[in-house]
Amino acid sequence: MFRGAYTALVTPLHHDRLDEPAISRLAEQQIAAGIHGLVPCGTTGEASTLSTSEHLRVVELTVQAAAGRVPVLAGAASNNTRHAIELARACKQLGAAGTLQVTPYYNKPTQAGLVAHFTAIAEASELPVVVYNVPGRTGIDLLPETVATLARHPLIVGIKEATGDMARIARIRELLAGNDRFDLLSGDDFTVLPFLALGGHGVISVTSNVAPRWLAQLCDAAAANRWDEARSWHYRQLPLCRALFAQPNPIPVKSAMALLGRCHPDMRLPLLAIDPQSRDGQALADALQSLGLTP
Repeated sequence: MFRGAYTALVTPLHHDRLDEPAISRLAEQQIAAGIHGLVPCGTTGEASTLSTSEHLRVVELTVQAAAGRVPVLAGAASNNTRHAIELARACKQLGAAGTLQVTPYYNKPTQAGLVAHFTAIAEASELPVVVYNVPGRTGIDLLPETVATLARHPLIVGIKEATGDMARIARIRELLAGNDRFDLLSGDDFTVLPFLALGGHGVISVTSNVAPRWLAQLCDAAAANRWDEARSWHYRQLPLCRALFAQPNPIPVKSAMALLGRCHPDMRLPLLAIDPQSRDGQALADALQSLGLTP
């Protein structure tokens, strides 16, 4: 269901409020550039600092802007299974095509607990679920064997795998032999090309906020077995990746989007926007200019 290049959208804010016109414009700009799908309210969207009403409003605006042209895979995660179910049900009512569910942070469940958590969300919401493994942020790792167990559930349809470990994706692919409906999505822009070469189906990208066409073209080329072209796009986006991960995500990408005039730089504590006059701010501006991405 969810293949190709999806953008983990930033959430435009202004004076500590949702910038609703900018949210809608951002979705429209992404679709016009050829992106294959949209992911609001993930890590990049500062979901952890949004109220429930704000969270659902961002999903609603994104779905409205997409207008059925691309799928909206809504972030609806919580380390409280009951709250994740409530969010997922609400996202279904708003028209999301599915929800992205990260491993429960802080609680540190067992692998059996992870299976029970994701299964409960899928069955209670009756909406497709893509699970999200990012142990560097959550403190819990979703093991390949557990992924294979989850993949047998008809409503658990994919994984965003963000470890950047190619041995990991190869093992998942091996365990899923014969299962062609389960989507394998990279959550690490630095390793998109090898991920796709090992049998991955796409990426949920931070970098595509800034350069959606680059990531869409990369995934399109790989899907058509045009590997020289895919390689060219991959190496083109790597310098941008380095610029956008010089500080923890989403600090640099939000600042880059502000430099490009696509949203305000406003972020919510505990994150701080990059000062454009600082060394990091100048380096980010220089990187955008050198790549031909200035407004």
